[in-house]
Amino acid sequence: MDRPDGRTPNQLRPLACSHSVLHRAHGSATWSQGETKLLAAVYGPKAGAKKNENPEKASIEVIWKPSTGHVGQAEREYEMILKKTLESICIRTIYPNTTTSVIIQVVHDDGALLPCAINAACAALVDAGIPLKHLAVAICCSVTDDNCVILDPSKQEEKKAKAFAYLVFPNTTVSVVPEKLLQGSDPTAHGIITSVTHGAMSVDNYLHCLERGRATTQRLSEFLRKNIEPKSIREASKAG
Repeated sequence: MDRPDGRTPNQLRPLACSHSVLHRAHGSATWSQGETKLLAAVYGPKAGAKKNENPEKASIEVIWKPSTGHVGQAEREYEMILKKTLESICIRTIYPNTTTSVIIQVVHDDGALLPCAINAACAALVDAGIPLKHLAVAICCSVTDDNCVILDPSKQEEKKAKAFAYLVFPNTTVSVVPEKLLQGSDPTAHGIITSVTHGAMSVDNYLHCLERGRATTQRLSEFLRKNIEPKSIREASKAG
């Protein structure tokens, strides 16, 4: 099928990522896919867990800031999905009774906004040196009226889609942590971390989205690994 920007159905938009873009944050990153761009900032861990959080684990707080207007229902849903996703990849037993705040600032929305935010947040967590079980890479697949599955839709394509799926896949361990902290705690290591669908989607279409998304994971993971490195390692390299 023909796409407005000339891409094939399984082609990503151009990717861009920068880290340590904010000096006052413990970690930060920008993430762009095509014209969609977000900034993620990480502050913490700070002493004390949030209300209704388990003090025996580190808690994650997500604050979503739209490019214009007020925070609405969609933004609250994004915060909840992002919080659950980040909680599943962070090793929360290392800094119990602390809170790490992740601020997402939307710069421009041209489609696949939540997956781009998850990728930005993951890059910012690595920049901050937050211990992770593994990297997470997120992608959006949409289904057209003629049941064609397309990867990484633009805003224009999202509006015309009858359904779409946000998919988050795990990658490899990126922090050096005691093995005992990882044993038996990661049932998603070879599966999927987060799956959110909107609209009417058949089982076959969903499985096609999973297949298309998983096939793209390697490219996203390689791009992420090449563009991020914990700030502490970079500073140690400079000092040496």
